[in-house]
Amino acid sequence: MSREQQAVARARKAFETGRSRPLEYRILQLKNLQRLFVERQKEISDAVKKDLNKSEVGTQLYETLGLEGEIGLAIRKLKEWAAPRPVEKNLLTLSDTVYIQPEPLGVVLIIGAWNYPWAVTIQPLIGAIAAGNAAVVKPSEVCVHTAKVMEDLLPLYIDMELYPVVTGGVPETQELLRQRFDHIFYTGNSMVGKVIMEAAAKHLTPVTLELGGKSPCYIDKNCDISIACRRITWGKYTNCGQTCIAPDYILCEPGIQDRVIEEVKKSIKDFYTDSPKTCPDYGRIINQRHFKRIMALLEDSTVAAGGDNDESHCFIAPTVLRDVKPEAKVMQEEIFGPLLPILPINGLDEAIKFINKGEKPLALYVFSADEKVINRMRDETSSGGFLANDCLVHFSVSSLPFGGVGNSGMGCYHGKFSFDQLSHLRGCLIKKLKMEGVNDMRYPPHTPKKLGWARFFILKTLDLGWLGRMLLLGLLAVVAAVVLQKYLR
Repeated sequence: MSREQQAVARARKAFETGRSRPLEYRILQLKNLQRLFVERQKEISDAVKKDLNKSEVGTQLYETLGLEGEIGLAIRKLKEWAAPRPVEKNLLTLSDTVYIQPEPLGVVLIIGAWNYPWAVTIQPLIGAIAAGNAAVVKPSEVCVHTAKVMEDLLPLYIDMELYPVVTGGVPETQELLRQRFDHIFYTGNSMVGKVIMEAAAKHLTPVTLELGGKSPCYIDKNCDISIACRRITWGKYTNCGQTCIAPDYILCEPGIQDRVIEEVKKSIKDFYTDSPKTCPDYGRIINQRHFKRIMALLEDSTVAAGGDNDESHCFIAPTVLRDVKPEAKVMQEEIFGPLLPILPINGLDEAIKFINKGEKPLALYVFSADEKVINRMRDETSSGGFLANDCLVHFSVSSLPFGGVGNSGMGCYHGKFSFDQLSHLRGCLIKKLKMEGVNDMRYPPHTPKKLGWARFFILKTLDLGWLGRMLLLGLLAVVAAVVLQKYLR
């Protein structure tokens, strides 16, 4: 057996012992995971610094702080999430116990990404643990140092049989995908997402795909352009633009383009000084392959600000492009880097048409003081998430589902959504071996009179309070034994 097969087999065997099912054990594992981020912050930050040049504060702010919050939420709410969920009944099932019972799926494969290597790998793991699953964790090999730290630390804190870490590159991932899982959770690009989905289809394994795309940003000419550009600058250049929900490009009217450029330049200077290369809060491109890919996107566009670069250090300065054409290279793929194209368009109608011509993005941003503009952009487009007058922050809201639509992904997670995504929501109905007279309407021989009663009991909906339900239940008990048997025969 390969190393990957062994890891999956051990996880399956551990899951089948049933030890991941008790809520107490899930909470213990979550508390141990939480302890990891308290006790091992330095090792985590040092590795992320080597991989992406993030500062220690930046790593906590964008990687581990949110994870600590998610773990705390899961610990507090787990009993509530895992409890049976009563549902509405029809008259025919009024005396029955009807509910949804969340249950573990089994063994989950989590394939993480390199841009936020802890956040997007461990957040699905939190959901998998909370839901009572086993999980095989595959960190991105692109973040070499972080993958090694994850491989070393996770087994020290959480059950190493239930939650093994498998490192490696494409061959190791391909070997994992040949194994049978009960769910696959992948974060990355749409090209690999199709490969994941194809592999999963062989076993009819459900998938969650957290992908990306070109997330548009429309600036209304009547908004506070200074504040809008400050927030866009933060959203775009955080992590050197390597964020799946970063504003990919700006749409605005030609008359405000120069103002937008100037305001973005001011914010770049405020955030990253006159020398972003020496600023501890400005990151680096992950590797030279991505550096070359991003630089190639500049070829047929006009640089309005920035453009400085150093291949030996994988550095590309925060860059703004002006008067960009829809056919420009930078508009043909997700940028995933610190380039901000500005496309002049003639108002909201044209912006909506332009957005709808492309694939559905992971996020869509609009900046406007006019509620009508915001509502039109929301109602006449489709995207994974929608934000007005800010960027990125919806990722931090655990009560919102985070995920894509169409080409930007499928499925969602965060908070209770993670728990539900990695659970089977099992429909349950518990009936007593009593009141058999009620069932006569469904037994042969079938007659018009029985059909009439069936229509009444199945289709009739009553809005009853607690007292009303009790009275009706008592009435049904009497009617079932007397009236139904008399009139249904």
